Amino acid sequence: MFVIIGYLIISASVFGGFVIAGGHVAALFQPVELLMIGGAALGAFVVGNNPKIVKATIKELPGLLKGSRFSKVVYLEVLTMLFDLLNTIRREGMLAVEKDVENPHESALFNKYPNVMAQHHAIEFLTDYLRVMMIGNTNPFELEALMDVEIDTHHKEAAGPVNAITKLGDGMPAFGIVAAVMGVVHTMESIGLPPAELGILIAHALVGTFLGILLAYGFVGPLATLLEQRGAESGKVLDCIKVTLLATANGYAPSLAVEYGRKTLYSSDRPTFKELEDECAARKAK
Repeated sequence: MFVIIGYLIISASVFGGFVIAGGHVAALFQPVELLMIGGAALGAFVVGNNPKIVKATIKELPGLLKGSRFSKVVYLEVLTMLFDLLNTIRREGMLAVEKDVENPHESALFNKYPNVMAQHHAIEFLTDYLRVMMIGNTNPFELEALMDVEIDTHHKEAAGPVNAITKLGDGMPAFGIVAAVMGVVHTMESIGLPPAELGILIAHALVGTFLGILLAYGFVGPLATLLEQRGAESGKVLDCIKVTLLATANGYAPSLAVEYGRKTLYSSDRPTFKELEDECAARKAK
């Protein structure tokens, strides 16, 4: 929603200012210029990225039109689920949650937390390391090192679409210049036309430069920044799970372990100690 609102603000400011200055918006509508800029940018995007990055970028872009998947409600549910899970393990042992860990989507325990179940990477990360902890006594330092490697891999994967969109935006002003040069070449071919008609051709050519710059910095570039922020948010859930599991591996009680996890969250979305305590108590009472 905010992406659309931002685009509307950009369009209203640029084109509205042009109209106020006495310009005619119809003069800026040049489908051929858009074809050259958009087509060249798309071609460069396909050439400059491997199929995995292309698919990942296409998959991520529609999600940018929606709000963030992560909020205080989601993080509170993550922490509460961890408390529920670790409390069960503390009372009944690791084997008590073995079936839940093996089939989380069929687990009554996991399915009590639909917002968390929607986070595929978080569930996979959690269940994988619970399996590792079930196998035997794992050294917390070695477990932390392994978690760090996986989280780093997650960050690098998330950075792929960000870099692809950033480079796409960086190239658009240049493709705008290419479209403008093509317009100038066409104008030079028509040098015998009356000055009024030549002026129109030159104006059309200059629109290419304008569109390239506007698309780059007003529409494409901000998407890369938003993708980067979304990637950081998804990584923060993994950090929360990591710290909570490590606290458990070091022998801390579930209530203290989830408090360690809570501290990793961004202050804007972090539940308070009281909110977490109340939610855990409510879940425990059920």
